[in-house]
Amino acid sequence: MNITFYKYQGTGNDFIIIDNRLQTIDKNNTKRIAELCDRRFGIGADGFILLENDNSSDFRMVYYNSDGNESSMCGNGGRCIVAFAKFLGVIENTTEFIAIDGLHKAKIEDQIVQLQMQKVSKIEAFKKHLFLDTGSPHHVELVTGLKDFEVKANGAKIRYGQPYNEDGSNVNFVEQVSKDTFSVRTYERGVEDETLSCGTGVTAVALAMHKIGKTESNTVKLNTPGGTLKITFNAIGDGYEDIWLIGPAIQVFKGEIEW
Repeated sequence: MNITFYKYQGTGNDFIIIDNRLQTIDKNNTKRIAELCDRRFGIGADGFILLENDNSSDFRMVYYNSDGNESSMCGNGGRCIVAFAKFLGVIENTTEFIAIDGLHKAKIEDQIVQLQMQKVSKIEAFKKHLFLDTGSPHHVELVTGLKDFEVKANGAKIRYGQPYNEDGSNVNFVEQVSKDTFSVRTYERGVEDETLSCGTGVTAVALAMHKIGKTESNTVKLNTPGGTLKITFNAIGDGYEDIWLIGPAIQVFKGEIEW
């Protein structure tokens, strides 16, 4: 069976996206999903996303890491699927859709997508890092010399180490640029490598930096190797709400491949 796929990227975080409203894709075929995400033998992508019908919202997002396993929320993937839904005519400029972590609101204008993330009620602060869940688990650690930092080697040690073990955590290394701007490099579990950008990761970084007083702004810019994203939020007590991930989502190409 041949299927039509679309390639999207959001600040260099790239995804294979397929319209699966007719349920033509075998979602249990994780081996094939991993093959398609392979950059040497497949299409190549950080993740694989299906757009499906949903009874209570505009559409459903089903997300897989590049290892072929269904995963937790992907922020940049969420922004890209909103752009894809608009391209298909499923939505116009605003939407509500369901993902693995619940309902999300989003807005799109030109190629800029604003995605509302879930509330964060708890940020754990440790001696050298912070930990929080922004739809996916994130370890956040301040470093110096981020440009030359060994993200893959250090990220893998943390991702597989205590206390994360088998479940693992995404790992974000951060360097402050100005009072409201930070540079971020992320090691993503499931990809098992550094990605050019991570939406839930930059969300975690913005909230963590506000939590420890590195910034007082409720609008934070995050520079990633793939481009710049913006996070806006409201601090409520010990937590955060009305959190928006903002940045570009761009269709790169369309193709056909055998499933």
